[in-house]
Amino acid sequence: MSNRIIRNETPADYRAVEELTREAFWNVYKEGADEHYYLTLLRKDPAFVPELDLLLEENGVLIAHVAYTESTLTDEDGNAKTILSFGPLSVHPDYQRKGYGKQLLEASFEIAAEMGYEAVVIFGNPENYVPRGFLSSRKSRVHMPDGVYPTALLVKELKPGALSGKSWTYTENIKVHWEPEDVDGFDRTFPEKKKEWRPTQEMFYIYSHSQVVFD
Repeated sequence: MSNRIIRNETPADYRAVEELTREAFWNVYKEGADEHYYLTLLRKDPAFVPELDLLLEENGVLIAHVAYTESTLTDEDGNAKTILSFGPLSVHPDYQRKGYGKQLLEASFEIAAEMGYEAVVIFGNPENYVPRGFLSSRKSRVHMPDGVYPTALLVKELKPGALSGKSWTYTENIKVHWEPEDVDGFDRTFPEKKKEWRPTQEMFYIYSHSQVVFD
């Protein structure tokens, strides 16, 4: 019988989660990956939300992990609302497209709503997140500080109607920054993996460099 649990990450899990994250993102958005290093910095950032630092295990095997941070939405009158963003969301390649990521996200949405958060805004592949209840930022009237509605900017209300009737400016609260050599040095502490080009990298480029310009 399957024993599947969702629980908070602990310091004892850090290396295993970093290994999982590296495997999940290797060659997906770039040749190699940097999400596993980003995660080490994110845990120390003031915007990080420990209560929503969650992992999914089945029969003692680590399968998926998600990390959340606080972000800000500001309306036309200057009123600010603290909301959530997540990422990285990592599912081991052997378990992708089997519902594990969906289960972890749904559990995290429930916890976030219980904590009083009203919305989640992310940058992601619409094909992955529209089925999870996310809408285009254009439809949700959530834009970047320059007024742009990026194709990859997606919005989910945890409290129905929380964002309706207003236009919102999205601002990330995280202050994470690193240099390429920092990632390379960290990555050398893991087993060597071959960096290669994949079609998903071009898809990522298209999504991350495009915007919604018409209703």
